[in-house]
Amino acid sequence: MIARSEPTCRTCGRSLQGVQVSASRRSGTTDELGPDEPERESSDGSDLLAALLDGMDAALCAFDADGVVTHWNREAERILGWGADEAVGRRGLAGWAVRSADAEEVEGRLLSVMHAPGRQVHEFALLTKDGGRVLVRTQSAAVRGPDGKPAGVYCAFSEVHAQIDLERSIALSEALFEDASWGVVLVDVDLRPAVVNAHAARALGTGRTSVLGRPLGELLSHGVEELENALQHVLAEGAPPAPAEVWVSVRAKEGEQRRCWRSGFLRLASPLAEEPVPLGVGWLFQDVTEAKQAEQEASLLRFRTQQLHRASRAAAECEDPAEAATVHLDFALAGFADHGLIDRVAGGALTDAEAEAPVRLVRVAATPSGAPGPSRLAGQAGLPVRYAEGHPALQCVERVGALRASAGAAAPEAAREWAQARQWPPDAVHALCAVLRSRGRTLGVVTFLRGAGRSAFERSDAMYAEDVAVRIASALDLAGLSDGD
Repeated sequence: MIARSEPTCRTCGRSLQGVQVSASRRSGTTDELGPDEPERESSDGSDLLAALLDGMDAALCAFDADGVVTHWNREAERILGWGADEAVGRRGLAGWAVRSADAEEVEGRLLSVMHAPGRQVHEFALLTKDGGRVLVRTQSAAVRGPDGKPAGVYCAFSEVHAQIDLERSIALSEALFEDASWGVVLVDVDLRPAVVNAHAARALGTGRTSVLGRPLGELLSHGVEELENALQHVLAEGAPPAPAEVWVSVRAKEGEQRRCWRSGFLRLASPLAEEPVPLGVGWLFQDVTEAKQAEQEASLLRFRTQQLHRASRAAAECEDPAEAATVHLDFALAGFADHGLIDRVAGGALTDAEAEAPVRLVRVAATPSGAPGPSRLAGQAGLPVRYAEGHPALQCVERVGALRASAGAAAPEAAREWAQARQWPPDAVHALCAVLRSRGRTLGVVTFLRGAGRSAFERSDAMYAEDVAVRIASALDLAGLSDGD
């Protein structure tokens, strides 16, 4: 008796005796139905394979070693219009999916991957069922059998424009997280950084990996509430229509640094879910601190210049020069200080040589220490103010220049005692004294006071105070000349 050899599958090496091979119109896969196996059980694997192939976003086709199409999924049918029952079983692509003139070259490039390592990428035009042409980009690789020998080729392809769009998206993401000149942070739904680019890491004063998963409160000392509120709003409502400027204080090794970040926000949703599922927020920001500070300084300068102009016009209408001095003081206080005092040197103006001797000051005008209101003239009795030695106003006269003083971060009770010891209103925390000079002589001192709700005086404030002091000194000098006449 002569033994008869059974036909075997090239791909898997299994016996094909009594096996029915059918092309599935639904999936383009081959179903193996053995005579000794229930049809339902044998179809479970093919149904799973069909579901996997049909669920792919890329078009997929496969060839055996002879170039016969063995697989064809739904995406391939969508792109080219050829169904699985029309594609599976055909030898090659000539005449239906590729022009006959191009078929030899295309098939040769596709099947050559069986004898080459790795994957190969090609671009060529395929024919659609309605006669059109579509340019596709393919990735092909060899399929090897159990013995390691090539048994076929699988080919995944997509339209070139779709592939280019995908590559552009990936390239954009990589560029944003590597080379962007502004900060990019992906924040998860728990409001913690998940991905940070190099620029953002430098702005936060830490490394790209050390910042991941940490609460924003550990990175920022001020402005955290405003930033987290913006992120929560984006998660709930979507991206705002315009960028927002957020002031924060960054915890750095050199200490806290106050920065202004112009921020844009994007809600990130999963593209794989049927309904939008928030993955977090894309936060893009740029440091505009210097520009904002320059803008604020320019705005402040314009306002103060306008105040000086208005004060000069109002003072010009005063018959009493002393009243004109209080007008200059009232206009200067707007947005600048909470209280103002004008002290005049007792006994008349001093020359520079006379200023070295002990000096006494008489209160000329002061703003109300209780309710706000215009400055009031005082000192008709001519009694000197009880300034202790080393008082900022006396030092101002001795130095013939502006002088700043502050209670600092003292407790409220200590700050009150500090102000009362210097004969100032009890709510004063910061002081700025400017000398009153006219015709080369010292006439007195003007003092500006701020409460705890304001910041300490800066150098630019001292320059403004000196401009106001020049106008007040001219008015007081004119008042002294009037009294002499």
